[in-house]
Amino acid sequence: MQSCGVSLAVAACAAARSLGSASGGDEEKKMAAGKASETEEDFPTLTAQERDSLVGIDSSLFGFQRLHEDGARTKALLLKAVRSYDSLILKAEGKVEPELFCQLGHFNLLLEDYAKGEMMPLLLSPPSLTPSPPNAAFLYGLGMVYFHYNAFQWAIKAFQEVLYIDPSFSRAKEIHLRLGLMFKVNTDYESSLKVLCLPLSSTIQFHIAHLYEIQRYRAAKEAYESLLQTENLPAQVKASTLQQLGWMHHTVEQLGDRANKDSYAIQCLQKSLEADPNSGQSWYFLGRCYSSIGKVQDAFVSYRQSIDKSEASADTWCSIGVLYQQQNQPMDALQAYICAVQLDHGHAAAWMDLGTLYESCSQPHDAIKCYINAMRSKACSNATALTQRIKCLQVRREGEIQEGGVQSQLLDQLRSNRANLKPLQLQMLEQLEAQLNLMQQHQQQTPHNQVGHSATPSPRQQALNHLPSPPSPPHSATSGGAPGTPATKESTPLGNGPTATATKGPGEMTTANSTAAAESLSNHVQSAAGDGVTSNRSPHHSSDNPKGGDPTTSAPHKKINNIHPAVSSAASSPISAMSTATPSPKSTEPGQSTGPHGLNSPSTTTTAALSSAGPSTVVNGNGKGGISEDSQSPLKADPPATCRRPTPPHARTPPSSSSSVSIYPSSTDVLKACRNLGKNGLSSSSILLDKCPPPRLPPSPSPVLPKDKLNPPHTKHLCEDAFFPPLHQFCTNPSNPVTVIRGLAGALKLDLGLFSTKTLVEANPDHLVECRTQLSQPADENWDLSGTKKMWRCESGRAHTTIAKYAQYQAASFQESLRENEKKALKEPSDTEPASAESAARKRRGPLKHIKFGTNIDVSDERKWKLQLQELSKLPAFARVVSAGNLLSHVGHTILGMNTVQLYMKVPGSRIPGHQEHNNFCSVNINIGPGDCEWFAVPEPYWGVMSNFCEKNNINFLMGSWWPNLEDLYEADVPVYRFIQRPGDLVWLNTGTVHWVQAIGWCNNIAWNVGPLSAHQYKLAVERYEWNKLQSVKSHVPMVHLSWNMARNIKVSDHKLFQMIKYCLLRTLKQCQSVKEALAAAGKETVLQSRNRDEPAHYCTICEVEVFNLLFVRSELLSRKQKQYVVHCQDCARKGSAELDNFVVVEKHRMDDLMQVYDQFTLAPLHSSSS
Repeated sequence: MQSCGVSLAVAACAAARSLGSASGGDEEKKMAAGKASETEEDFPTLTAQERDSLVGIDSSLFGFQRLHEDGARTKALLLKAVRSYDSLILKAEGKVEPELFCQLGHFNLLLEDYAKGEMMPLLLSPPSLTPSPPNAAFLYGLGMVYFHYNAFQWAIKAFQEVLYIDPSFSRAKEIHLRLGLMFKVNTDYESSLKVLCLPLSSTIQFHIAHLYEIQRYRAAKEAYESLLQTENLPAQVKASTLQQLGWMHHTVEQLGDRANKDSYAIQCLQKSLEADPNSGQSWYFLGRCYSSIGKVQDAFVSYRQSIDKSEASADTWCSIGVLYQQQNQPMDALQAYICAVQLDHGHAAAWMDLGTLYESCSQPHDAIKCYINAMRSKACSNATALTQRIKCLQVRREGEIQEGGVQSQLLDQLRSNRANLKPLQLQMLEQLEAQLNLMQQHQQQTPHNQVGHSATPSPRQQALNHLPSPPSPPHSATSGGAPGTPATKESTPLGNGPTATATKGPGEMTTANSTAAAESLSNHVQSAAGDGVTSNRSPHHSSDNPKGGDPTTSAPHKKINNIHPAVSSAASSPISAMSTATPSPKSTEPGQSTGPHGLNSPSTTTTAALSSAGPSTVVNGNGKGGISEDSQSPLKADPPATCRRPTPPHARTPPSSSSSVSIYPSSTDVLKACRNLGKNGLSSSSILLDKCPPPRLPPSPSPVLPKDKLNPPHTKHLCEDAFFPPLHQFCTNPSNPVTVIRGLAGALKLDLGLFSTKTLVEANPDHLVECRTQLSQPADENWDLSGTKKMWRCESGRAHTTIAKYAQYQAASFQESLRENEKKALKEPSDTEPASAESAARKRRGPLKHIKFGTNIDVSDERKWKLQLQELSKLPAFARVVSAGNLLSHVGHTILGMNTVQLYMKVPGSRIPGHQEHNNFCSVNINIGPGDCEWFAVPEPYWGVMSNFCEKNNINFLMGSWWPNLEDLYEADVPVYRFIQRPGDLVWLNTGTVHWVQAIGWCNNIAWNVGPLSAHQYKLAVERYEWNKLQSVKSHVPMVHLSWNMARNIKVSDHKLFQMIKYCLLRTLKQCQSVKEALAAAGKETVLQSRNRDEPAHYCTICEVEVFNLLFVRSELLSRKQKQYVVHCQDCARKGSAELDNFVVVEKHRMDDLMQVYDQFTLAPLHSSSS
């Protein structure tokens, strides 16, 4: 088990080293002063055995580790660890890695020292100290501390994020129970009931498989092998045991001779992968074993699988770089090393390898910087040799600079006589200018944002210019291994020159490529992550067996399969990262060879140019691709763009950044690259970088609007030609939150009388009406039942009636109003004089009158409402219920109130409380009359502010009933559009606009949703899809199902929209394949039942997430006669039965059909776009 992105061993080792080095001099002074014993007591140092014992201890053990009863030894160890970490923090003045603070929080929480446990969230509040991205154990511990102090809103957020990033978290039941209690205390009864029902459907399965080694390797080996003999051993425990057993045989000399140990290690790791094909750590260990025995191709494939299965690791990329360097592929090796140092800025081996690579390409300036960064690493063990090497390179560089001066003189002469030069002389001039520019770039210290290039590049240099940019790495690089699993770095002893060889790990040799000496690697390396990103090193950084055999040299010039760093860059759900910048893999060109495993082995990259990768910056910010000398500072690094917030609703990533989304050339390549990738259904984020943080509320837009801009005039359009194209463009422009089209009914000659109360009663008097009981009050105010206190909560009781009965109520209400007005007119004139403000307030605070509002009346049945629906076909295409350019028309089934018409019957004071439309789709609303309606609208970027107001008032933003206080919004600088909708007016609500409506008179309204075929609409829809998942709220629009139907039905010419849809198809196709393979490996077959016409999308009956294609259905409930399945996602199904014994997996689409749809969905020319 790991915590905060890295194993505890990292923090423990760092603490021990820091304590040992930092306190050495102080202890001598204290000993001289006679205080040695006191120092030892106050600043204890953890032993290796104690550090091993601490591995896997985190907040998830809270309540299960009984330290006060039978855990005295563990308690003593935790107390010692706390003292050790405290002393380290004091000595470092707080300048330590965030993981150490996080582990300290875990220990204090387990010790029930809440006063210190509280420091975890306080100390980690700055973004620079927060584990990035936070993992489940960290968030769980954070939530437990908040829960203890009754900070329920913060605890709710922490627990929701745990379930979002890891739906199968071992303490999910504990989280559900606590969430239910907190929701009940916050009077959010609906959420409380929903959450409390979840544990009832889950079987508690807490598997504790914490196997550790205490230097007794043979005893550990026997214990592991004995454990493997256990009957019905859980697959995860079996996989972890085999993984650890195999790695022990690879690294421990005492377990036998090299040949037998490696053979046994490979067998164990292969069996471990059979039990858990998705273990990236096992794949990495297997690659290391293959590399040690010279099987380069097998090692490469294993490393690729490691990257596909789990979050990228610096160790993996460093090992990949070694393989590339062995095969004389310096550019690929460069990318791999760059990824390694981005993921772990303190990876000394990667820095030294990168420096050696730069030396081999005659770039001593960059090599020096790499060696300096290697020396600054805590893991550097040969600083003396590095210092000598740096001095030699500096001497060589000074000689090159002098040589450059001679070339500069010749260049000046040629430039002055350029007009008279012959073609051969012009070519020489261009070459000299290119060389001079290259040298100048190496000498510059100021950052640049563009890549240098040669004026007359050679064919090889032209190929290098199209390298895919290295990925935006995750915030942390976890090993992803089993409890107690040591991940090792490949150490690289420094060579004596640019052609020296460096021993790599288990006998691997890094040979510098002298043939590339004239090429400038640094001019072709860019990264979307900016400077090197601080991350956590894998535990136990030791070289494995430096006495290993020689590497293979049978094919020194054979180009091995390329791993693209960006393949490992992903988002937090199938469609949550539409704006994730990920270069596409290389496509096969004529003449390319294919590796033994069927993977393409192109000689040059053919991905899009670096300039298309969106807002990217150079690797270190110096504009040259080299390594800046001050880049070791973790606080100077900008957060990576990919994982900063994977399509969080507020990220507002420019759509252009999605233009480099990783879209494979064909579905075959997709499935080839993702074998056994995910473990979950679409219900979870397992098919992406699971360590990416969950979505967050957007901050309030900046700059803050002045007070005189907080009541903007609404945008209105006097309709003369409803089919005028600019009208569509005006309405859908994101800068217009709401548009009122005046006189639309008259211009189109719509017969709105078809929706009048009289006509409705005549047509279908017994039609069902949802009836809401509300309080009648002024539109700009919201009072409690007694009329004495303003509040946000909007009381709205629910019942049902019929159209005929509500029509009677509506008419009676009108008659009653007429009588009241007559009585007022008959009163004495003195009684009708304006009352004072005090008396008016006194009247207002009196008991409020109850009214009834008829809402959500379904008028979609063409048999009942044929005339009404035909009349709406007169509307322009962009506002129709059904049209080719409406995303909701491609869902393939009915979503009541969204792609169907709903009717509202109102009396004065009837309220539609504040909300955003489902999945942020646009909305069309027409007032039938005869009365008016008053509208309030807030632009979409402010929805985070509105959500915060709801939270402060203990209301659920998504599911609660609330009516904003305009005074609160004014003080918070939130602009509010306020306008009157008259009969015949059409109100167009743009994507994501927050709004609330109150009837002024007696009127009816009709409304439906529309999804413009635009990248902006699609992006906001999937952002809300992910936010709903975080909040455990069902998304009414099945975005995955919709995306596949769009790919089948429409041609998309908008490049941004195409990229986002294609990326969604990519992620879900990969997941379907990985789930099927996992089922096949477990001996579970799928049952094909093709989707019926108009069959709705499926949702998990427990957690309500969308389930695409592979439906987990209880066998006793499965019947071909049933029209609707009782569906589970894989996570919820496995909670009920770990082996899926009582479930049948229903497959709705053949993989061949999905692959065909994926391949045929291509970017269309502009004239082919749907409108």
